[in-house]
Amino acid sequence: MKIIIDIWSDFGCPFCFIGKKRIEQALNQFEGRDNVEVKFHSFQLDPNADSNIKIDIKKLAVERGMTVERLKASMAHLVEKAKEVGLDLKYDTMINANTFDAHRLVHYAAMEGKAAVMAERLLIACLSDSLNISDLKVLASLASEVGLNEIEAMAMLKSDAYINDVLADIKQGQRLKITGVPFFVFNDKYAISGAQSQQVFLKVLNTILEEEQETLGLQIASQSKGDDNCASGSCSI
Repeated sequence: MKIIIDIWSDFGCPFCFIGKKRIEQALNQFEGRDNVEVKFHSFQLDPNADSNIKIDIKKLAVERGMTVERLKASMAHLVEKAKEVGLDLKYDTMINANTFDAHRLVHYAAMEGKAAVMAERLLIACLSDSLNISDLKVLASLASEVGLNEIEAMAMLKSDAYINDVLADIKQGQRLKITGVPFFVFNDKYAISGAQSQQVFLKVLNTILEEEQETLGLQIASQSKGDDNCASGSCSI
């Protein structure tokens, strides 16, 4: 039985990296992992994001309705969470880049079977390396790092390729009423919101493996408590 996992995520969301790593850990323990296909889908937390602007801690604190001290404490906690899965999160130097072209690049990479490694490299570039992933030169360089041709990647980025694919992902997410990421859909039946534990992911995978009946619509397998995901226009910290 083929298991399809559809993942909606965005690159400025630390929980998307954490969730990606946790589901990978679950898959490593899942006996049916050879029959699993993971598909990455585009979601923009801030479609109107300005490019090449670093995160303003004071402004962010005001937007969250908290003091700068409390915000920094929340960030410190998130940094520790990220370290657990191998991410050196540098929230204070992140660039608030528009991620639309980065999502196009993942669709392009998928044609070469490199969607997962491309998505992870983009997450690290944004969250840890403080790179401007709205810059086409940066994107093409990152593409070369995962084994894609840099010149061909740049040519794609300068074209209109995969624009409709990104828009289709976003519309599909809207139909599914996805308001925050990461968001995982298993075989069009079970949904998990947020970067939940490895055990939660493994439980759903094992449930699907045991089932024989046809799937009928989405059933929320585990609902986020709101502190482990990024919502539209903002990111929980």
